[in-house]
Amino acid sequence: MNFLLVPDKFKGSLSAKQVTEAISRVISNRFPQAGIYSVAASDGGDGFLDSVRSYVELETIKTATTDPLGRKISAEYLINPQTGEAYIELAKASGMELLSDKQRNPMLTSTMGTGIQIKDAILKGAKKIYIGLGGSATNDAGIGISTACGFSFLDEFGNSLKPIGKNLLKIGKIKPSNFLKGYKNLEIYAVNDVDNPLFGPKGAAYVYAAQKGANKEDVEFLDKGLKHLHSVVAGQLGKDFSHIAGSGAAGGAAYGLKTFLNADYISGTDFIFKLARIDKLLETNSMDFIITGEGKIDEQTLRGKLIHGVCQLGKKYNIPVIVVCGVSEVTKKELAAMGIVEVLEIRDPSKPISYSIENASVLIELAMVNFLKNRMKD
Repeated sequence: MNFLLVPDKFKGSLSAKQVTEAISRVISNRFPQAGIYSVAASDGGDGFLDSVRSYVELETIKTATTDPLGRKISAEYLINPQTGEAYIELAKASGMELLSDKQRNPMLTSTMGTGIQIKDAILKGAKKIYIGLGGSATNDAGIGISTACGFSFLDEFGNSLKPIGKNLLKIGKIKPSNFLKGYKNLEIYAVNDVDNPLFGPKGAAYVYAAQKGANKEDVEFLDKGLKHLHSVVAGQLGKDFSHIAGSGAAGGAAYGLKTFLNADYISGTDFIFKLARIDKLLETNSMDFIITGEGKIDEQTLRGKLIHGVCQLGKKYNIPVIVVCGVSEVTKKELAAMGIVEVLEIRDPSKPISYSIENASVLIELAMVNFLKNRMKD
């Protein structure tokens, strides 16, 4: 009997590795002879660098940069000096993990810190840069990244604007980057697994800004700002990537990377699966179950996150997919349509959510014990 474990992190509780360890303990106790295979997965969001370094030998670079509020910090990225490939995780310098709940406000945050890392990688010889998107504290459409790489965003009077969310609506002119003109053959990839457009009901602001600290009025203002930036870009640069699936990733940072740094979009899940050579694993080993999971299953799960990619893998190889989660806000019908045969929800409705967060490992193990007892026979 073989199991493939490909969980995501349980945000605020367990890392993906810890989730894998909890599930593995139960399977090993119940089926000592079982084959347990695991993939250090990421959809391009938090944990992207950890996943990459599991499969590729790279040099870790520490850079002096800034956090989403412009405060000085040090953040890492990975590079292979021989091949010129670099890997940057946006959340390391522009992530919500860097801010307290009270500090989160996408009107005031910027991706400038990630841009500083990108520029540093270019100066160190990077020719191909993969940027994992996700976990951002921002809604600046990537103008922070672009500013760090030499672009200027001016108001109607020609004054330079601070590259933050609330200033999107003030942009009157875009001044191109002289820095990037010296790097014509640079390849940049925005790695993410969401399909949101830049603006509108399914766009960056309306879907993600509230969880980054925006109130209802902020969300509406930010959405108008994203739409305004699109109109300026279309008029001045003749580009329109606003409606492409994925442009709304990381507060529109994907759109900024594509518009200003000529980035291509690639699937984070597919990217990591390729690094892990998961197709070869499944072609040479017969799996009985794929077990995945994350802290909360919601609409975003259906829009291309890691679990969605795992389900596609299950369909391709005709392997049942089991999901372990803290809480599910998605109907059984929607889950079944994804190819999920069972959801193991660890939350105890009679207890506060803090209990589930603090005891997630034990609760995952209990859920797995019950699953194996009910569905499997020795």
